[in-house]
Amino acid sequence: MEASAEHASGHDEHYTSTGLPTPKVAMWIFLASECLLFGGLISTYLLYRGASVVGPYPADIFDIPYTSVSAFVLLASSLTMVLALSAIQRGDNLRFRIWILTTAMLGMVFVGGQIYEFTTFYNEGLGINTNLFGSTFFTLTGFHGAHVTVGILMLLTLAWMNGLGKVDQKNNLSVELVGLYWHFVDIVWIVIFTVIYLIPDAPRTLGQ
Repeated sequence: MEASAEHASGHDEHYTSTGLPTPKVAMWIFLASECLLFGGLISTYLLYRGASVVGPYPADIFDIPYTSVSAFVLLASSLTMVLALSAIQRGDNLRFRIWILTTAMLGMVFVGGQIYEFTTFYNEGLGINTNLFGSTFFTLTGFHGAHVTVGILMLLTLAWMNGLGKVDQKNNLSVELVGLYWHFVDIVWIVIFTVIYLIPDAPRTLGQ
């Protein structure tokens, strides 16, 4: 009876009334707050879309094919993240490390591409203080890039912890949580890429 009571107590400490582990519920709450953050940033970009009165403008500097490749790389990392989670759940530590490091590498390629793009835009005259487009563009995409960077650090940490035996088949919740975060930043990029790069601006001035 005492053992059963202790088990029930431990269950209550790690699971919510929804039946989900407490860390997973906390992650969903965190991602919900992140939705509000990015929702505000995207709304701000849309509010000031086409309102810049001085250039350069999006059409002057965007390289859609280049950014499309970067977007594909980030989206491909969602697949490798799924494969990493599947591997750890099967107890295949070698393949887990391969896929988790591949995911981190793809994330690094994306961030590297974003840094290159930012540098190119700056050399072409677009800075965060140049116009409304520059301010909203760099703020929105910069915040997303920072989130991807945090995700890369999480992925590398998981690979390291797996090597130490702290993340394995029986203790893989952290992999699932990081996977949720990683898929979130991928989905957010789909929205950002569509709003910024694929929907053309209609130039206007404030007050019109």
